[in-house]
Amino acid sequence: MIDASLQEKFAPQSICFGCGPANNRGLRLRSRVAGDAVVATWTPEQHHEAFPGMLNGGIIGSLLDCHCNWTAAWFLMQRDQLAKPPCTVTADYAIKLLRPTPTNGPIELVARVVELSADRATVEGILSADGKPRATCRGTFVAVKPGHPAYHRW
Repeated sequence: MIDASLQEKFAPQSICFGCGPANNRGLRLRSRVAGDAVVATWTPEQHHEAFPGMLNGGIIGSLLDCHCNWTAAWFLMQRDQLAKPPCTVTADYAIKLLRPTPTNGPIELVARVVELSADRATVEGILSADGKPRATCRGTFVAVKPGHPAYHRW
């Protein structure tokens, strides 16, 4: 698949609500590498709204969490020259809602690693709509080892 996202390429059977390609009822976010960033475009539907015309804050959090997690996994994979990304989980993340997010068009996400250590990455992400930032995220994502309940579950 030439146009495959990170999720489709490395976790096609994932059922994650935010980014799992195999979850037909999930958000099915598709993150792609663009130089030093990971980007995605996602289109909301009416059932994602908090109130008419505005995206639910929990959906915003899910989008940024999954997108930043995949950013961490990709850059840890690149740094360590792995054939596939390590299984990463969210250790912490904080969302700042800057302004309401309209649902009348596509949502753009951009995330970048700001710090890498042995088994984790700190990532900052921005969610935009109509050309304006609507929410930001900063989180820590940790590569887990065998024995962890999430190890290669996505």
